[in-house]
Amino acid sequence: MQLGDIANVKTGLVLSRKKAEVEYDAKATYKLLTLKNIAEDGMIENDSFEEFVSNHELDDHYFTKEGDVLMRLSHPHTAVFIERQCGGLLIPSYFAIIKVDKTKFLPEYIAWYLNSFEVKKELERSQSGSRIPSTNQNVIKTLPVVWTTLSKQKALIELHRLHRKEKMLYKRLMEEKELLFQAISQQILKDTN
Repeated sequence: MQLGDIANVKTGLVLSRKKAEVEYDAKATYKLLTLKNIAEDGMIENDSFEEFVSNHELDDHYFTKEGDVLMRLSHPHTAVFIERQCGGLLIPSYFAIIKVDKTKFLPEYIAWYLNSFEVKKELERSQSGSRIPSTNQNVIKTLPVVWTTLSKQKALIELHRLHRKEKMLYKRLMEEKELLFQAISQQILKDTN
């Protein structure tokens, strides 16, 4: 089974076509999802979103909706599941928008699966471009998808959430250990004087 069999795949908006060049052309301002907002682990870092000033009011299908899956069209081809709090962001053309048939697959499972080692290797084989290797929506549509029951998909999603949470806790622990080491080092140096 291929991704195109179970999902509708499109690309985001070509920004240069709708960018307001001068202030009086501006019709609307939108929050823009950029590559820097996508972490390599498939999470959206929503500290800050750039603003895009458009010369037109844009169609709804160019904006993130809860349950969508986005995928970078360039390396490292990270897929992201869109949660409720990340809805309404403008999607540029360097992302594929994947709308999954939810009767057969959970979008969060598809995002996890698209981030798997096997899929990344498949994308490496099909990349085009010499300086900045990229792919297109037709290649993404032909990616193989492993079917499993909805209950197993839910179990994999839950396992992935726990794994992600554990990694975050380890990272926080390492940061705190580093601060502790710095403080102890400074104290030792103070005590020798």
